[in-house]
Amino acid sequence: QVQLVESGGGTVQAGGSLRLACAASGLTFSSYAMGWFRQAPGKEREFVAAISWSGGSTSYANSVKGRFTISRDNVKNTVYLQMDRLKPEDTGVYYCAADRLLIATIVRTRQTNYDYWGQGTQVTVSS
Repeated sequence: QVQLVESGGGTVQAGGSLRLACAASGLTFSSYAMGWFRQAPGKEREFVAAISWSGGSTSYANSVKGRFTISRDNVKNTVYLQMDRLKPEDTGVYYCAADRLLIATIVRTRQTNYDYWGQGTQVTVSS
C-alpha cells in the first residue's frame, strides 16, 4: 500500500533551520506532484509548498516564500522541505501529500487534490 513517511521535525530556536524529508513507497513517485501542508494548534491545515512530478514547477505560500525550499529526488522517492529563518508562527505538524498530476508545469494547492497523506512530523520553533 502507499506510504508517505515524514522525518526531520524537531524543536529549533527562531532564526534556525530544519530539513524535512518525506519518503514515499507503494506508488510510482515520479507520477505524482508532491506537497507540504502544516497545521498549527487550534488552526486548520494549510498549504505550505508543492512541487511538480518533474521538479520543474514549484509553489509556495506567501508566508514561507523566500525562507522555505521544496525539492525532490525521484531516484530516492523522497521530497524535501528546507526551512530557513524559522519563526514561532511556523510551529505545527507538517504533512507531506501526493497528488497524481502528470502535468509538469502545474502544481495544486488545495488539500482535496491530494490523494495520499503522511502521518505528519512536529516542528516547534521557540522564540
